[in-house]
Amino acid sequence: MVQGEVFSAEIRNLQCQKGVLLNSKLKNLNPFLDSDGVLRVDGRLDIVIKEKESCIKCIFVCFVSKAVNIEIVSDLTSEAFIATLKRFFGRRGKCAKFYSDNGKTFVGANQEIEGLLKLVKEPDEKLSGFLSAEGIEWKFIPPSAPSFGGLWEAAVKSAKYHLKRIVGRSNLTYEEFLTVCFQIEGILHSRPLCPLSNNVDDLNALTPAHFLIGRSMNSIIEPNLTDLNESALKRWQRVTRLVQLIWNKWHRSYLSELQQRNKWQFQRKNVRVGDLAVLIEDNMPTFKWPLGRITKIYSGNDTLIRVVKVKTQNGEYKRAISRVCLLPV
Repeated sequence: MVQGEVFSAEIRNLQCQKGVLLNSKLKNLNPFLDSDGVLRVDGRLDIVIKEKESCIKCIFVCFVSKAVNIEIVSDLTSEAFIATLKRFFGRRGKCAKFYSDNGKTFVGANQEIEGLLKLVKEPDEKLSGFLSAEGIEWKFIPPSAPSFGGLWEAAVKSAKYHLKRIVGRSNLTYEEFLTVCFQIEGILHSRPLCPLSNNVDDLNALTPAHFLIGRSMNSIIEPNLTDLNESALKRWQRVTRLVQLIWNKWHRSYLSELQQRNKWQFQRKNVRVGDLAVLIEDNMPTFKWPLGRITKIYSGNDTLIRVVKVKTQNGEYKRAISRVCLLPV
């Protein structure tokens, strides 16, 4: 009854084996009548399904500055890897030596692992010729000794661990995924390493970014989107939300590594007046590390420091020792 009232013209044309009118709402839905004379649609015509493509993350780590460089590789051919090296040299400059895992440490039977094994273990003439022409030496760690590559393994963990868990199976375009990777790179470069000076009034810390751009890393201040429903956001807002979630999880895990909680089986170094420390604060914007100098300490009955007073750019605050982290260097 409802179809006969709303789509009477369409049903009449289909009964006469004619097409529906051009101004009909069902024009693009391929309407037809079934054996019972009920109007049905077959779906939209000419639906274009975008092809999904995979990519590989290539991570370079500087042994001196601990800087991390993330490049995106389309495949595991020598041409793609040479193009990745050229992009890396264009951004950071040419290096003299490369260190990587030994080919024997790669196990597995899938195509990507086999391609990576072949590329690392048996570089072809194109790759070998490019490296020798540029004066680059490629060295490998001993087989079955991943601990020899602890420096880059830590960088891979930092770049991959939260990326895999936050992004998950989200389908990102090339530009969106590249933006997320570069933002992760900036987050890793923003971490404080040691004080820039011994001046108690200097609240700045040395970061890997100082070796790259001569100053600490900054970012555009954006509203916090982590508490919003992803379905209510636009695509680029979703990218911002992904980066903010990765920042929240990574910087908390990094601070927890600095704030070790081992049993007091031996005397550990106590904080001192004048030390530069990072305050553990919630909901900090991306790239922002609240730094401060310790101006006063408060000890308990066991002579161990329990509370400190910290001078920051916004004033002095009292914090429990568990909410303060000394810099790693």
